[in-house]
Amino acid sequence: MSEATTFIDNIKVSFKDVPTTPGVDTVSFLGASESLVGLFDILGSTSFGPVKSDLNGNIAKLQKRYDAAKDKSATLQELVLAERAEKKKEATEGLVWLLRGLDFTAKGIRHNLENPSEELATSFQHAYDGTLKQYHNFVVKGIFSVALKATPYRKDFYPKVGEESKIKGWLEALEKNVKILQEFYETTPEAKF
Repeated sequence: MSEATTFIDNIKVSFKDVPTTPGVDTVSFLGASESLVGLFDILGSTSFGPVKSDLNGNIAKLQKRYDAAKDKSATLQELVLAERAEKKKEATEGLVWLLRGLDFTAKGIRHNLENPSEELATSFQHAYDGTLKQYHNFVVKGIFSVALKATPYRKDFYPKVGEESKIKGWLEALEKNVKILQEFYETTPEAKF
């Protein structure tokens, strides 16, 4: 497969391009999140349909809030605080769930890269157990169980994703963005809902 056809090479907005100072830039973060959703096509678009739908739904909630209050939404931190000041929470909850999905994705790929003899299904099960599982009911856990069993073999997955060095750079930036926003929620009482 030629390099130009990999997921990494076709990303429209990378997490590496998201400004994080003074806060996480809303527009570029949403663009990078939209680009990440394409990764689930490689994992198996049918099996991961619910995951893609959830990610896209949360991105849409944030986009709607941004469009409604651009002057208060340059960064995600500003967006959340402005929304919470209005006693609203749709985008705030959307960001929490988006972060959970991004964290799951990052942890699955990180675990797999650090365990080169492990198949994706095992790595993503490990990531699911440590991130999303605690928030899901019996039905959703079953959906994830089916999806995780349907992940491709790593020998088929990575050639479609890209060179390992590029994957690692993208992944490190994704992890950085997620960490900044998770810490924001943990340390900012006004962001709680």
